[in-house]
Amino acid sequence: MPAPEPTPPQSSLPEAVSHFGAHVLADAAARACDIKAATGGPPCVPSLPTPPAMSAPAPPPLDAPALEVQAPSADLERILRGPSGLGTAGLRLILREKPPTPPEPPAAAAKGRPIPGLYHHPVPEPDPVRVEEISRRIKSWALDEVALYPEDWEKEFDGFSVGRYMVGCHPDAPTIDHLMIATRLMVAENAVDDCYCEDHGGSPIGLGERLLLAHTALDPLYTTEEYQPQWAKSLHADAPRRAYRSAMEYFVQASSPAQADRFRHDMARLHMGYLAEAAWAQMDHVPEVWEYLAMRQFNNFRPCPTITDTVGGYELPADLHAQPAMQKVIVLAANATTLVNDLYSYTKELNAPGRHLNLPVVIAEREGLSDRDAYLKSVEVHNDLMHDFETEAAALAAAVPLPSVQRFLRGVAAWVDGNHDWHRTNTYRYSLPDFW
Repeated sequence: MPAPEPTPPQSSLPEAVSHFGAHVLADAAARACDIKAATGGPPCVPSLPTPPAMSAPAPPPLDAPALEVQAPSADLERILRGPSGLGTAGLRLILREKPPTPPEPPAAAAKGRPIPGLYHHPVPEPDPVRVEEISRRIKSWALDEVALYPEDWEKEFDGFSVGRYMVGCHPDAPTIDHLMIATRLMVAENAVDDCYCEDHGGSPIGLGERLLLAHTALDPLYTTEEYQPQWAKSLHADAPRRAYRSAMEYFVQASSPAQADRFRHDMARLHMGYLAEAAWAQMDHVPEVWEYLAMRQFNNFRPCPTITDTVGGYELPADLHAQPAMQKVIVLAANATTLVNDLYSYTKELNAPGRHLNLPVVIAEREGLSDRDAYLKSVEVHNDLMHDFETEAAALAAAVPLPSVQRFLRGVAAWVDGNHDWHRTNTYRYSLPDFW
C-alpha cells in the first residue's frame, strides 16, 4: 500500500526560508508536470558519466551540482524535482514514475531475485568501470596498507563485492577517490564485525574492551606524553584497528570537522548495538521483538548513509544534519536497510554454527509463529519502515527545500536502493529460503 501524503512538519528555520520553499516546490512541480505532458511520461534517466579510471580531480565546492539518481517512490518525487530559481540552476534532478510492484525479473536480467513482496526500487546497473577500479584499489589497500586478511580469506573478500556495493550506493560520488572514502570505511567496519563479533574468531566475551580500544582509532586518545606512544603502537595491533585507523585518516582528510565528528558519534552507536547483541548471546536470551528492533536501531547501517555528503563532495551543514526531522529520516533509512540484511542473510545465518538473532528468528520465538510466517511478517515490518522513511523524507524536503538538504535526501534514498540491490545480487553470500 503506498504511503499516505504526508503533512509537512513545522520547520525550525526562519519563516523566509519556508516562503522560499513553497515557491521553489510549486515551480518545480509545475515544471515536472510540463515535462510529463510533453513526453507522455517521465523522462528517461541518462546513464552516469564514466569517470577516468585513475584520475582524481579536486572535490567540488559545497552544494555542487548533483548527478542524476533515480527516485525511490512517488512520495519522493518532490525530493527529486528539487529547487529551481536563482542560485539553483546547477542542480540537475530527474523525475521518475513510481514503479509498479515488479513481477519476478527474467533470469537473464540480473543474477539474484528480490524477496517476494519486499518493497524496493530497481536501480541501474552500477558503472562497471568504477566497480572494477574500486575493486582493484580496495584490495590493494587491504593487502598493502593495512594487512587486513590472510591469503586464505581472499575468496571471501572478493565475494563481498564491495566495489559493486559502494558504486551502487553512491551514484553521485564525483570521483573514484570519493568512492574510496566510503569503501575503506565499509571494509573496516566489516572487519571489526567479523573479527571481533562473528565469523572469524569473534566472541561476545571481552567484546567491550576490543571495541573500546578499536574506537580510539576513530576518536583519538589524548593522554600524557609517557603513554601516548603505547596507544599509538596499539593501533597496529590487529587487522580491525589497522583498518579503522587508516580508513579514518583518509576520511578526515576529505571531510569537515563536523562531518568527522558525526561519523564518530554514529560509530559509537554501532558499537553500543554490538554490545547489546553480545550480552544476549552470553545470556542465551531471545529479546522481545521491540527490544530487538531497538538494538537494530544502533547495530545497523546508520554510519553509511550519514556520510553520503562527504562521499558526494559537499557538506550538509551540522545544524541541518542535527535537525530531529533529518535524524528521523536517516534512522528510518538505516533501520529498513538493516532489516534487508536480516532477510537476505537469513539462510546464511541458519546454516552457521550457533544461534544468530535476526528479526524472523525473534518473531518466531516471541510470537509463536512458524519460520515461514515469521519471515513473511518480517517483510511487512521492513515495508512499513520503508513507507515511513519515504513519507518523512518527502515531508522534510517540502519543509526545508535548501539545495544541500535536497541533495542529501536524494543521497540517502540512493543508498537505500543501492543497499537492497547489492543484497539481491550477491548470490555468493546470500540465498533465499524456500517459503514461496
